[in-house]
Amino acid sequence: MKFSHNLLDLHTHTVASGHAYSTLLENIRAAKAKDMKIIGVSDHGPMMPDGAHQFYFHNLKTLPEIIEGVRVLKGAEVNILDESGEIDIKGKAHTILDYAIASLHIPCFENLDAVGNTNALINAMNHPVVKIIGHPDDSRYPMEYERFVLAAIEQHVLIEINNSSLLPTATREGAHENYKTLLGYCKQHGAAIIIGSDAHFSEHVGAKEEAAFMLEEIDFPSHLVANFNETLFWEYIKG
Repeated sequence: MKFSHNLLDLHTHTVASGHAYSTLLENIRAAKAKDMKIIGVSDHGPMMPDGAHQFYFHNLKTLPEIIEGVRVLKGAEVNILDESGEIDIKGKAHTILDYAIASLHIPCFENLDAVGNTNALINAMNHPVVKIIGHPDDSRYPMEYERFVLAAIEQHVLIEINNSSLLPTATREGAHENYKTLLGYCKQHGAAIIIGSDAHFSEHVGAKEEAAFMLEEIDFPSHLVANFNETLFWEYIKG
């Protein structure tokens, strides 16, 4: 199987997100138990109900680079707020974060239309801290997928395939069909992707099974998946 050993997971939440159930250390230990090399902490930005305060992201500077043998990257899942791509983490935090995942969330962004929603995601890519666009898979936010993929290539941003979106318990709608469309364009144009667990409990850190099954099903090139290509991963995170 091409997509067997997951090296990393950058989409994980801790109790700081308000609706997750594990600590950072519990998540790190879960990653270590799965022999993962890298974990990112990406708690929700302050505009999400119960999201972390700005000060939380500023203070990520206190985290060591290596904890219990696992490389820990300082991140955030920022909320896209409008069509201009404004995000909800400002100022000093941008110099501390290694990366941000920019996402559309129902409490923070009102559906526009396929053009407006796609504009919002593309404009969010202009923030240097945004390295990943999170779960672009929800039918409640229709999109122009080919235009989105071409913009991600141009802006050198990873497209997330969110494992949680593909679970039977997912709240996002239409993910299976939308990902088949999206991944078709990624494969056609050579866009790089990253699988995110979107873990809200430590047991789910590194979860990739649903996403990996879909990638196998369409014979997606493994060299374009950052979880299995560390060189590619660092090109996007440090680039």
